Amino acid sequence: MKTATLPPLRVEPKFRKAAEAVLRDGESLSGLMEQSLRSEVNRRRMQAEFIARGLAAREDAKRTDVYYTADEVHAELRDMLAKAKAKSKAKAKV
Repeated sequence: MKTATLPPLRVEPKFRKAAEAVLRDGESLSGLMEQSLRSEVNRRRMQAEFIARGLAAREDAKRTDVYYTADEVHAELRDMLAKAKAKSKAKAKV
């Protein structure tokens, strides 16, 4: 598989020193930059998917005329959390 390069990144010397100061053992500045870029790309994809799901849900609500109050949603989430906690406790006892 061929690799590609990214454009060079120009930053203030102070910022470069700050980045170098937080490198972990065996980590390079390039590695930190690549991981940071991968994380941001992933975050933006997830954000776009979240927005798309929200817009689709809005359209579905308009189409079906079925809406839920915040209290109804919160109650359902509390119930789901309680069930998950109970299931987790049951597994821990086994």
